[in-house]
Amino acid sequence: MSKQGNRRSDELQKFLERHPDTQLLELLQPDMLGILRGKRVVRDEFSKPFAGGVNFCSATVLLDAKGQTFERIDNGGRDGDPDAISTAVPGSLARVPWAQVPTAQVLLAMASANGEPFFADPREVLRNAARPLQDMGLTAVAATELEFYLLEPDGDRPTPKVGRVPGTHRAQDGVQYGSMDDVEGVDPFLAELYAVCAAQNIPAGATLKEFAPGQFEVNLHHVASAELACDHAVLLKRAVKAVARRHGLGASFMAKPFADSAGCSLHVHVSLVDKAGRNVFAGSSPKEPFSDTLRYAIGGLAATMAESMAIFAPTANSYRRYRPGLFVPLQPNWGVNHRGLALRIPLSAPEDTRIEHRPGGADGNPYLVMAAILAGIHHGIMNCCDPGPMVAPGTVIEEKAVLPLRWEAALDAFEKGKVLPQYLGKRYHDLYAVCRREECDRIHAEVTDRDYEWYLRAV
Repeated sequence: MSKQGNRRSDELQKFLERHPDTQLLELLQPDMLGILRGKRVVRDEFSKPFAGGVNFCSATVLLDAKGQTFERIDNGGRDGDPDAISTAVPGSLARVPWAQVPTAQVLLAMASANGEPFFADPREVLRNAARPLQDMGLTAVAATELEFYLLEPDGDRPTPKVGRVPGTHRAQDGVQYGSMDDVEGVDPFLAELYAVCAAQNIPAGATLKEFAPGQFEVNLHHVASAELACDHAVLLKRAVKAVARRHGLGASFMAKPFADSAGCSLHVHVSLVDKAGRNVFAGSSPKEPFSDTLRYAIGGLAATMAESMAIFAPTANSYRRYRPGLFVPLQPNWGVNHRGLALRIPLSAPEDTRIEHRPGGADGNPYLVMAAILAGIHHGIMNCCDPGPMVAPGTVIEEKAVLPLRWEAALDAFEKGKVLPQYLGKRYHDLYAVCRREECDRIHAEVTDRDYEWYLRAV
């Protein structure tokens, strides 16, 4: 057994010594959209993912939002859906506190039958994209911010959970941004969520009542591993949904569940540190608050943003979020302390200088979003990309649609892109384009209630 295999086995053994009553183990594999697919195994089979690995359908990572395989690719259909070998991600084994019987969970990394990392595993795509920066001696320090809605448990249509006018059953009007009453109104949910996060080593931080009825954000602390930051994101989404169910609620990270309310974003904070632990984005003085390296990184992110939009916004619903007036970027601009920008430099001490990347929706796959971000950063540094003029704090921005803000346009830009294939791998880049295009076509082939409401009688 390899050293890594020994470490995995030791991790399992120590976990079972602390939790000897564990009866079930859930094996979790993120797919193309970051949805955790998997299987549940009994005690006698716990050792498999921690040793030689467990067989998994390789198409598990290549499914659409409905969990279906794609017809336009060989994987999962014409190729006979061969098994891959998935092994436990070190450090991800944790209890499932909401389970009815003592249960644990672990994230998986997928390899081909020959033992090579599977090219279509989103984790492997991220590793490939991060490698050029690592080869420069740079480590990404990253964290994600995810917004979500809590939903009432019944009704014909999804309804956000909102506070009530005191002494009545009437819903409180208004977005109620930052309302502590609304936070306190879901105290039982939040208390259990924080307990779950502690049990699963998810570094949850501040909770914020966001800019819409029923919308919340739970921040995650930064870590010196882009991969681990993405693990935290997918596990937080799973935890939020599970705890909400236990409290008789629904929870959704859909990018735009309500037309007249704010969408849900995935903001990514990222900086780079060198081997000495120095933040290479930091400037040399108060008059020079950030380095040329940061400017080049922003230039690269701006240059690659259009071809990356199909990753930042991977579903039909994603594109309903891009509307003026809702702090959603419509162009690749940048500046300090301005939430109307795509690339924001938050106020911070020099050692915490970072980029807040704001275009992505909460429905995105965190591993692929992070891969596209690191690709843009490396591209910018290596090519000294000019970021263009900085937007000054307090500037009133004319919101113009510069980025491709319709699904087909974003897919066109992705397919024509010259930078991302070098980082994601051309094989995965091509496959992603085909899969997302097929799902786009499937959506357009649907006849929805909106067709009837707008056209059945009128035309």
